[in-house]
Amino acid sequence: MKRPLPTAEEAAQILAARRTRPARRAAPPAGKALAKTLQALEARFGPGSQGLAGRWREIVGEALARHTEPVKLTKPRGGGPGVLEIRVDGPAAALIQHQANEILARVALVLGEGQVEKLRISQGPVRTSARLNEAALKTAARRRRAAPLDAGQEAELAASLAEAPDGPVKQALLKLGRAVLRGR
Repeated sequence: MKRPLPTAEEAAQILAARRTRPARRAAPPAGKALAKTLQALEARFGPGSQGLAGRWREIVGEALARHTEPVKLTKPRGGGPGVLEIRVDGPAAALIQHQANEILARVALVLGEGQVEKLRISQGPVRTSARLNEAALKTAARRRRAAPLDAGQEAELAASLAEAPDGPVKQALLKLGRAVLRGR
């Protein structure tokens, strides 16, 4: 048995009488929820190794930054100075060991006096931003487009290849000719 549909006025009355659930809100970002807690921990225990990672190149210098990275900063439970663990490419470990006092002095300038007592050196692969930046610059230099040929050179090249049949071979020859003319 079919029921008749309500009129527009009846539908408005039905909808006004019914309570609906509010739309669900998305959860706030975890970083926003944890910001106050992290700020309190950073104020109490210091920025840790991630605070050093951003300024690592300033602390140890350009040459050592390519071969080292801070891994973690361990503090004792009772408080006091901590231990900074540094990951080092194999042969650079001896160099780091000889410069440990200088590195500790520079770390003290960033974190504060008495925050780090000694360095722990662990050998392993280093993923530093310096290496990533160097690799990105090299690939960008390779991908950089060369300046186009002037109209006279382009016409000369096209005239020299006018008798060649159209196809991939002619395109390759055009590309080679442009590269040779740019190299002059």
